[in-house]
Amino acid sequence: MHLREEKLVYWDQEEQDIKNKNKMAEEEHQTIRKQFTYRGKTLEELKKLDVREFAKLLKARPRRSVLRQFQEIENFVKRIKGLHENDKKIRTHKRDIIVVPEMVGMKIQIHNGNQFVPVDIIGEMLGHRLGEFAPTRSKVKHSKSGIGATKGTKHKSKK
Repeated sequence: MHLREEKLVYWDQEEQDIKNKNKMAEEEHQTIRKQFTYRGKTLEELKKLDVREFAKLLKARPRRSVLRQFQEIENFVKRIKGLHENDKKIRTHKRDIIVVPEMVGMKIQIHNGNQFVPVDIIGEMLGHRLGEFAPTRSKVKHSKSGIGATKGTKHKSKK
């Protein structure tokens, strides 16, 4: 009996050690958060940049687009900042606007041709167009076929 009690105590200590290690690992995992960077710059540094300066960090196609329409992007950002301060909904049909750092953290409703789709702008969206986050085509939901659609229901009454 004495040997069994020692084994039980030993196993209980092992379980406690494992639980303590798991707790410590969870705490470390929660405290360490990787800070978002885009091309080696933090979000705060990116927000200080001008639209044309930010364009230098983009890849070729979005850079060309931003440099060609920087005035339109600046006007759009100024407009949505004003609406964001007044806690109004930001709705837009401009699907071709490139996401710039000043837009991060805002909730924009983008038109998809039928309705306005709410989109939260996050750091990973930088350099992409707004239209990429509001799909225009929805997934087809197939159900059973209607009357007259198949040979088996061809001669049934449609009323």
